[in-house]
Amino acid sequence: MKDENANVTNAPEFDASKFNVVGNDAVSSEKIIAPRYSYWKSVFRVFFKHKGNIFLIALFVLMIVSAVVVPLICKYDPYENITDSTTFNLSPAKAMDRFGHTFKWLLGTGPAGNSIMYNIFAGARTSLFLAIMCSIVNMTLGILVGAVWGFSKRLDAILIPIYNIIANVPYILLVAVLVYILGAGFWQMVFAMTVTQWIGVAFFFRTQVMIIRDREYSLASKCLGTPVGRIVSKNILPFLTSVIVTMLATEVPSYISLDTYMSFIGLGMSAAIPTLGRMISVAQTAFLTYPWTFWPPVAYASLLTIILYLLGQSLADATDPKTHM
Repeated sequence: MKDENANVTNAPEFDASKFNVVGNDAVSSEKIIAPRYSYWKSVFRVFFKHKGNIFLIALFVLMIVSAVVVPLICKYDPYENITDSTTFNLSPAKAMDRFGHTFKWLLGTGPAGNSIMYNIFAGARTSLFLAIMCSIVNMTLGILVGAVWGFSKRLDAILIPIYNIIANVPYILLVAVLVYILGAGFWQMVFAMTVTQWIGVAFFFRTQVMIIRDREYSLASKCLGTPVGRIVSKNILPFLTSVIVTMLATEVPSYISLDTYMSFIGLGMSAAIPTLGRMISVAQTAFLTYPWTFWPPVAYASLLTIILYLLGQSLADATDPKTHM
């Protein structure tokens, strides 16, 4: 017959030293001991967990620094050899034999005897600055207006018709008309590219804000009399961080591509302003005859766009709190 007290006899003795008595203190009984959580610390931990991102950041920083520093140290002159037709479209080997084995002539000469190497860095600086300025304008106006628009029904009567009209006008056509009217300067291009694009960003964030504004904590804040601005900045925008980063990841590369395309069809900035798009446009007719004038700027623009896209997607995943487990 099984001994009913066997389990009781073999059970370990109770050790009271391993337990603490909380008592009747309401504050102590509700206190939860947990490690401190830092959102941005978790973001960078997740982001840098992938070693490939470190390589991409190093390559991106190198490209940015070179695009900024090289034109300052090595002044680019597109017309320095324009009076000597024997310097036009020289291959890298012939250019270095003609001018010396220096960094300047490492990629040969262009159709006007200009240095392709210096032209790439000067054009990259312009294209990057243009893309960054357009992205700042679009994202700043779009996020601010979209956040308020999602809370204010009065803005629907004004902005919805404007958005519907602009959305049905071809974007390239609108930019082309503005460039013809305003001119082909740098700031004219920034205005032409952003004057309508920000409202599309605002409409997207309006939808996102409307989704989050009706959640329980937002309704509770509204019932407690919290100002709309504080609800937007504290309850809504933090939840849209990953969305903002994802959009920014596509904004900068898209403007680099747009600048290249506009120059390719002859609607880019003036010839006095070097850009990657203008280099590609000028060399497109001779990319088989003189490939060294076409492929280097194409490779640089493509590599820059791919790096920005990959880094943006990785950062967007890292800013999603669901990946912080």
